[in-house]
Amino acid sequence: MSLASPVAIAGVDGCPAGWVALVLLPGSEPTVRVYAVFSDLIDTLPADAVIAVDMPIGLPALATHGGRGPETIIRRFLGQRQSSVFSIPSRAAVYAATRSFTTVEAWYEDHRLASRVARETSDPPRGVSIQSFALLPKIRELDMLLRERPKLRDNVFESHPELAFWRLNGERAMSLPKKVKGKVNPPGMTERRHLLARHGLDPVMLQTPVAGAGADDVLDAAAMLLIAARIARDEATPFPDPPLRDEHGLRVAIYA
Repeated sequence: MSLASPVAIAGVDGCPAGWVALVLLPGSEPTVRVYAVFSDLIDTLPADAVIAVDMPIGLPALATHGGRGPETIIRRFLGQRQSSVFSIPSRAAVYAATRSFTTVEAWYEDHRLASRVARETSDPPRGVSIQSFALLPKIRELDMLLRERPKLRDNVFESHPELAFWRLNGERAMSLPKKVKGKVNPPGMTERRHLLARHGLDPVMLQTPVAGAGADDVLDAAAMLLIAARIARDEATPFPDPPLRDEHGLRVAIYA
C-alpha cells in the first residue's frame, strides 16, 4: 500500500480538541493539524479531495444486535481487536440529548436519556455505553454536515483504524492492543508506528506530539490517510459491498 493518489487526501480521527487530520496534497508531504470542527477541514481542501474518517456515517432507525451491518462484518476479521468496534445506536438515541454539558450530573442525566431512547429503538433493547455516548457529539456533527452539504457524500468515507491496520498488515489483525484499560499501550503503539512507516509515513511525524490530540489519535488518522489513498485509487473495499443506505440516503459502509 502506498500514499500515491490522483487527488488530495485526508485521514481524520476525533480527538479531545476536535478532529486531527493528516492531509496530503498532490506534490507535497503529509501534514498534521487539529481542527475544532469538521467543516473547517473541509473548507481547506480541494473540492475533489477524498477523506477517510474514523466516525460512523449513516445511522439506523432501529438498532439491532451487533450494530449496523458494517460492524457485524468487520469484527470477524479483527480477532482480539474486535472489541474496538462499537455498536452504533439509533438515530433517535444519537440526537436524544444535544445540550452542552456544564456539570458531571448533567452528563450522566443525558447519558441516561440517550440510553432510554436507545432501548426504545433497538431490538433487542440495548442502552448506550459510556464509550459510545462520548462519541455522540462528533457523530451528530458529521451527520448534520453530510445532510446539509449533500455533495460531500461523494468525498467523505467511513473507515475504522483496526480494520485499516488489518488491511495494512496483510489482512491480519494486529497482535497487540493499542490501549489497555483506557490507557495507551506503548508496545501496541510501536507495532502500529512500524507498520505505518513501512507504508511510507514518516516515523518522526508519527511520534511528534500534536497539541489537542492524543498520540493514538494521530496514528489512527495516519491509518485513515492510507485508506483514503486506497479509496482515491479505487482500490478500497466497502463492508458491506455494495454499501447500505440510511433513511437520509447516507452511505452505510466501512472502507478498507
